[in-house]
Amino acid sequence: MTTSVDPITQARIHLAAAYRMAALHELDEGIDNHFTMVVPGREDRFLIMPFGCHWSEARASELLVFDEQGVTHEGDGVVEISAQCIHAPIHRITGAKVVLHTHQTWATALNMLQDNRLQPASQTAALVSTQIAYDDDYTGTASNPAEGERLAALARDKPIVFMKNHGVLAIGDTVAAAYRRLYRVERVCRMQMLALATGRPLAVLSDEMVRQVQTPGQDDRHPRAERERLFFEAMMRVLDRELPGYAE
Repeated sequence: MTTSVDPITQARIHLAAAYRMAALHELDEGIDNHFTMVVPGREDRFLIMPFGCHWSEARASELLVFDEQGVTHEGDGVVEISAQCIHAPIHRITGAKVVLHTHQTWATALNMLQDNRLQPASQTAALVSTQIAYDDDYTGTASNPAEGERLAALARDKPIVFMKNHGVLAIGDTVAAAYRRLYRVERVCRMQMLALATGRPLAVLSDEMVRQVQTPGQDDRHPRAERERLFFEAMMRVLDRELPGYAE
């Protein structure tokens, strides 16, 4: 699908696709929140969609290139201030190639609760629950790089951050890895909130069972990276039918 293009073009296509997927999957807030990716071959410049565009309008050729100081090096448009302050420090400190931040409905709903821990009460939740770092101190809107530095220190080796009273972050080495995490988090948060709405207790899996679920079997034909790639390529095929134009 995108194997014959150069790395920067492919990065642009994948990030634009992720924006449109988020709109299709109702993970967006219209023009707000932000996805970023390190420009291949650089460590100090990042791709982002111009602020003011709806996520369903994302196009590879229209993504901006900016740096941590907020300077736009390529493209026309404005980088939203909280994207600069949150994402750039996280990229720099954690080494993450991709950082996705949303206020998606079900994950944010869970993070509105006093007890916002994701419980391993389903197979998918068991796969995700130990990958989460929790930010229990809402500090307001981000207008200073110190906020991104704080979140990076909190995340440490966890690829997902639950932000109390705020939303969620997902990071990864590829757009496919980060987006699959964001997608799965929303599903398991929805499952937990719906289960809690019954007023009945959750049947939480034991630590031993969680470890067993997370351990790949010897007959597993698809390693994690392969599953991430297949997932993302399948979602791009859906976009080609439902929201074409992201690769332009």
